[in-house]
Amino acid sequence: MSNFKNVQPLAEFNWNEFENGSPAEVSKITLEKAYDETLNKVSEQQVVEGKIISIDKKEIIINIGYKSDGIIPASEFRYNPDLKIGDTVEVYIENQEDKKGQLILSHKKARLSKSWDKINEALENDEIIQGYIKCRTKGGMIVDVFGIEAFLPGSQIDVHPIRDYDVFVGKTMEFKVVKINQEFRNVVVSHKALIEEELEAQKKEIISKLEKGQILEGTVKNITSYGVFVDLGGVDGLIHITDLSWGRVADPHEVVALDQKINVVILDFDDEKKRIALGLKQLTPHPWDALDINLNVGDHVKGKVVVIADYGAFVEIAPGVEGLIHVSEMSWSQHLRSAQDFMQVGDDVEAVILTLDRDERKMSLGIKQLKEDPWENIEAKYPIESKHTSKVRNFTNFGIFVELEEGVDGLIHISDLSWTKKVKHPSEFTQVGAEIDVIVLEIDKENRRLSLGHKQLEENPWDVYETIYTPGSVHTGKIVEIMDKGAVINLNEGGEGFATPKHLVKEDGSQAQLGEELEFKVIEFVKDTKRIILSHSRTFEEGKDEVKSVRKHTVKKSDSTTQINNIAASTTLGDIDVLADLKAKLEKE
Repeated sequence: MSNFKNVQPLAEFNWNEFENGSPAEVSKITLEKAYDETLNKVSEQQVVEGKIISIDKKEIIINIGYKSDGIIPASEFRYNPDLKIGDTVEVYIENQEDKKGQLILSHKKARLSKSWDKINEALENDEIIQGYIKCRTKGGMIVDVFGIEAFLPGSQIDVHPIRDYDVFVGKTMEFKVVKINQEFRNVVVSHKALIEEELEAQKKEIISKLEKGQILEGTVKNITSYGVFVDLGGVDGLIHITDLSWGRVADPHEVVALDQKINVVILDFDDEKKRIALGLKQLTPHPWDALDINLNVGDHVKGKVVVIADYGAFVEIAPGVEGLIHVSEMSWSQHLRSAQDFMQVGDDVEAVILTLDRDERKMSLGIKQLKEDPWENIEAKYPIESKHTSKVRNFTNFGIFVELEEGVDGLIHISDLSWTKKVKHPSEFTQVGAEIDVIVLEIDKENRRLSLGHKQLEENPWDVYETIYTPGSVHTGKIVEIMDKGAVINLNEGGEGFATPKHLVKEDGSQAQLGEELEFKVIEFVKDTKRIILSHSRTFEEGKDEVKSVRKHTVKKSDSTTQINNIAASTTLGDIDVLADLKAKLEKE
């Protein structure tokens, strides 16, 4: 208590008014009441208007007339970069007083409460609204419009194709609402629609002034596989790939680049569809008109293969000037082949001009003419009876076509394949692609064909056979083939013979079989037709005939007829030949 000994009441304090109530107390209550009336009566979850009194990078302080000011994150105002102190904004009261006694407001929720009404009004009234591009997403961008996340398709950002979407993130732009899905609350907006409205008027004005043949400056807007789109200052035109250059163009990127400024000529246009056909190559003279006037048939030219087909190849000797090398002019060979066997697209080739028509702008070329025609001196290179190695090209029923070198073909007739072997088809003798030695028999220069032989490389064995297989001589042979008409016999000394069935009867009366080795007598030898007729039966029948012949010589002439008749009466059909011979001898005697 000692601490308060020296404390004294205020000298001017009116204790009477304090105890009994006084005008001073009444004044205080009045003042408090008046003060309370100056503050807004607010409730939570209510949207009110407030005035911005402070702005920094993180927070914005807003006065709503309450006893304390509210704080809102600055991120909620990114859509409006022009926000400044003193502006009035709508806020949503989330909490009148948090643990710290702070008024909690939200501008985003305030916007959302009215945003759908505004969005629908904007669509109905075709209004232009502002939005803040928040981020990229698949196929486009996310835009904050009145607090709602709307979708901005990539195709609706600009009339030009967008190559870098990231440059738009963080920007505030004007949009039009183009679609709303009320069920899922999805909103689609477009910035391109605003630009198109402005361009539409420009397009009409530009198209109205267009004329065919007019030259304009434009900017390459887009490059496709089929051509190039050029911006002519509000209206687009197309340069088809065939109108980019007089030469062939595989890829338009080879001629122009994006955003490149180029001069173009108007080829055609359509007022209704607003299609404009442009040309670039037409600004330069046609290459055929600039072709060297001294170029003539027979001259050598160099170029690059630009197109190839089975029938030939197109070679570009200058941009826009092409010549055709037909496949028949690629090789002296007469065999049908494909042009791809000789060259490919992109190959650099040298050729000779065969025909040149400047009026029709056509040229034919040849590459085989770069080499000497092998048929020019055919007699010197392939004289008759000269021997060579050739390659089998193909077969026919009558022979084999071979190639001695590229462009020099010949035929080996089937009869000239072997001296001894009977060839039914060339495939029995060789195969396609194999090498075969030949000798030149005849030259047909006019038709570019040689008659060749293979068997002539060896000595004709029939010259030897003629001395061996004399009629009546007996030789050993093996039956290698049996047919209805007879059998083929391989003779030990070489060559083949033939025996009819009646000459294949053995001494015991049985028929000779395939694979048997027997004695055969030569009945007939014909060198020209290479025929040897054989008989096994004659090898044992000839002895009997000789005995009978001796007996007949002892018979008198007057009794000859009786003797023959007696013999005939006792003969068999197999003896008729012998009897006939006997009768002839007797009549001669």
